Amino acid sequence: MALPKIKIKHTKLAFTFLIVLLLLCILAYSYLFYASYCREEFVNQSLKISEQNQTSVFRVNRILLYSSANAVDNSANNSLQDLDICQYTDIAIYIDNTSSVSDLNTKNTVKELWVDNIRISTVTPEIGTQVLNYKNLNSFGTFEALSSASAGRIDFNIVNTNEENDAANYSTPTFYTDCSNPISLGYLNKGVVKNYSIHDDVNSVVFNGKLLEQAGVDLAGLDASLLFDIHLRNYDGDTFVYHADIDVKLNTETKEILGGYLYQSRNNTSGSEYVFFKEVM
Repeated sequence: MALPKIKIKHTKLAFTFLIVLLLLCILAYSYLFYASYCREEFVNQSLKISEQNQTSVFRVNRILLYSSANAVDNSANNSLQDLDICQYTDIAIYIDNTSSVSDLNTKNTVKELWVDNIRISTVTPEIGTQVLNYKNLNSFGTFEALSSASAGRIDFNIVNTNEENDAANYSTPTFYTDCSNPISLGYLNKGVVKNYSIHDDVNSVVFNGKLLEQAGVDLAGLDASLLFDIHLRNYDGDTFVYHADIDVKLNTETKEILGGYLYQSRNNTSGSEYVFFKEVM
């Protein structure tokens, strides 16, 4: 018995349906293949990064923070009737480059250094204007009207010899190739209080942390988180990065800043979060 013939009335519609079905199959296969490929690449990249960072060539050794306050007098004849009160924190980050390599060589000496990806988060964003930039180490612990880093990046000049050291201008970002000086940065919150006037019955004014108490500033409202990346490149051409996350907290148990200044030293930097990780190109 002859089989009945199947007649397709809408040939174009059926053909279109088959094309769409074929495309869906191709897309599904491509997606599954690409997802598998990405997972494999991620695992391989992670293993490569882990192998490259078995030993840390550079790591943060110590972080020093000095916090105080000051004011810019905008009044005529310096009459202290129009003050912009500022809070500032100076930061010194010391780098250890001899924990895994004892002698200086091309592996643990610095050829290039820069800071980027700067982000500042404050508890009360509407209080003041915040900036982070290079701070001359010779001015550490003193007020300086800093401006924002150009294009959000700080490039350091590298000092390699005694002659370069003698000729260096430390008003610009400067770092020693052997890591013997710290990375010095300044955080400034400008205009915490604007148009503040000193009353006539005040006998003396000291431009330091006492100004914050005198102006009735809530210290907790000035707390900030400073996030930035420090990049190093050695003479072997290897690049390392440290993701800095520094909290500026002024409302401590001792509240020393209300007495003038607050000095903090962070020496416990043994954790992996203080390691400069080698970047895999």
